[in-house]
Amino acid sequence: MLIARLIAEPDHLSARLEAAKAQMQQAGVRIADASMLDFCGQTMQIDSPDDDAAAMREALDAHFQPTDGLVTAEEPIVPRLFISDMDSTMIGQECIDELGDFAGLKERIAAITERAMQGELDFEQALYERVGLLEGLSTSAIDECLAARIRPMAGAKTLVETLKKLGCRTVLVTGGFHHFADPVAARLGFEHVVGNRLEVANGKLTGGLEGGIVDSAVKKATLLAEMAKMGEGATCLATGDGANDIPMLEAATYGIAYHAKPKARIAANGWINRGDLTSVLRLLGIPQSQWVS
Repeated sequence: MLIARLIAEPDHLSARLEAAKAQMQQAGVRIADASMLDFCGQTMQIDSPDDDAAAMREALDAHFQPTDGLVTAEEPIVPRLFISDMDSTMIGQECIDELGDFAGLKERIAAITERAMQGELDFEQALYERVGLLEGLSTSAIDECLAARIRPMAGAKTLVETLKKLGCRTVLVTGGFHHFADPVAARLGFEHVVGNRLEVANGKLTGGLEGGIVDSAVKKATLLAEMAKMGEGATCLATGDGANDIPMLEAATYGIAYHAKPKARIAANGWINRGDLTSVLRLLGIPQSQWVS
């Protein structure tokens, strides 16, 4: 079976449902029920006895835009694990781009970041190239950047703290840096952080990194390792926005692409294109009365 949940403008939900249902039925996806989930506000659930998630998703994308949605094979539940990317997902910035501004190289670094997130460049190569451009930058610039530039994404703290309250383990895993990720995690409520480490000598960045690289493979491996500790049948939520998040999004029970690059959005079974991160709570069926504000 398939269950789709959608959040869209109220008039879009009712007006466009019939067209979407017709396209699904033409593709062999029968509709058993479609109704509003009153406890989740502006959220519609569509049930199908069939299993062609791709055809259902295609119809939803064709008729409901902009929208937030999730397509799963079972009724969504509160996950045991929440694992998330940081830059442009839990925070509204790309840390290395903002740090590059302090070195007078933001446009150059941001162009490399964008191509890497689109999946056009090898992530590791792009990371080393960008970090190398920061050689000689004082570590005081990191503190200044963190204080002046880095801001949580709307709904981020509510999402993390609500899931924690409901018994979910929270992990921040980033291709960015512990210098930023550790304070961001503390601010938002994440319990564990996996990230890269900038190499520092005499109070300045050397242009290198310490230890191994956190790339797409490490993100997925972190998810799988955390899930293995929880035993068979545990569920996982992952959020991300770029190409290096794709294996993690695909491995999760609920992989939700947040205002994401096209490749990441296609790979995920959930997407947020309209709202903020509290839409994830609505898609999981968690009523607002249970949210940690």
